[in-house]
Amino acid sequence: MNELVFEVTQEADGGFVAEALGEGIFTEGDSWEELRANVREAVSAYFFDQPAPGAIRLHLVRDEVIA
Repeated sequence: MNELVFEVTQEADGGFVAEALGEGIFTEGDSWEELRANVREAVSAYFFDQPAPGAIRLHLVRDEVIA
């Protein structure tokens, strides 16, 4: 696997939630920096006994309704 993509959403309280597409990895963080660190840690733990992806992409999804 070359790249692992996480779909990231921002919660109402300002924190972030990230879920890997195609893998069972889920994590969160109160800030973008904390989320990045938590994603790296979660990926490392998930792939502890197999080759890890070469890159991790964080894809921030915004859902905005304009009335």
